[in-house]
Amino acid sequence: MKANGEVGENIQLTVADGHLLDAYVAAPGRTPRGALVVIQDAFGIGHYIRSVRDAHSADGYVTIAPALYDRKQRGAVFDHSPESHKAAARCRAALSWDHVLADVEASIGQVSSAGAVGILGFCVGGSVAWLAAASLPVKAAACYYGKDIVDWLDRPPCCPAILHFGDSDHLVSLGDIERVKRAYPNLPTYLYPAGHGFDGVGKGHHAASAALARSRTLEFFGIYIG
Repeated sequence: MKANGEVGENIQLTVADGHLLDAYVAAPGRTPRGALVVIQDAFGIGHYIRSVRDAHSADGYVTIAPALYDRKQRGAVFDHSPESHKAAARCRAALSWDHVLADVEASIGQVSSAGAVGILGFCVGGSVAWLAAASLPVKAAACYYGKDIVDWLDRPPCCPAILHFGDSDHLVSLGDIERVKRAYPNLPTYLYPAGHGFDGVGKGHHAASAALARSRTLEFFGIYIG
């Protein structure tokens, strides 16, 4: 356990195109149930995403959180102040989905020795998790309020997926959520009495919704990952 309460270590991966990717890895103190790739929200690999990584490690998974903003700005972590929020939005807008998938694929390879690999992501990470489920070797995906999913309904997941949305999300409308549900009626898609980022640490955090979504996600991964 580190002095700041975090566990695990920082590593660097070499992606297929030669990019050096920072990532944050944690392992359980017992034989792992499998592995999870934890994909950041728009604010980078800050305390929140590290805490998600550590919590799932405590649940028995080897976890890895790749720093997807590295190609734009290394060490990019943002808070919820207005200026920082704008900077986070610029980094998010600069993402190349091809680069993101390459970085996620390298992360999957890093932890695959632990067994089956799942992916979960929040905000932009929820969108990334959807893309990964459509094209990368993951066994299950949990997507939290990914606003781009509705634009990628022609990219069906090739593995089981679970989706979580808030019913007052200012980035994902109820109409968009209904479009997703109509396109994939057999996917478990849950709606919570909350807004965008209800699992996070900003003003949108909604504890009851976060706890329920986490319990559903853990049950889901227990079935498909181990």
